Amino acid sequence: METFVQIIPTIILIYLAIGLVFGIYFFIRGAAQIDELIKDSKWIVRLLLIPGAIGLWPLLLLKILNPSKTNL
Repeated sequence: METFVQIIPTIILIYLAIGLVFGIYFFIRGAAQIDELIKDSKWIVRLLLIPGAIGLWPLLLLKILNPSKTNL
């Protein structure tokens, strides 16, 4: 049971670390690949998208990799 209690926070931290890296990428380039109107927006708008990108990075990654196959 102790091992289980130690593994779960580690998995969550790994998920969030990957999400943070993806969030930075999404801030710089990824958002513009999904929505072309974001190119003309201010950087603060993209900055507001980072928390959502951290939590939803698997779905957004799929959307970036296969834009025609996924519907968000």
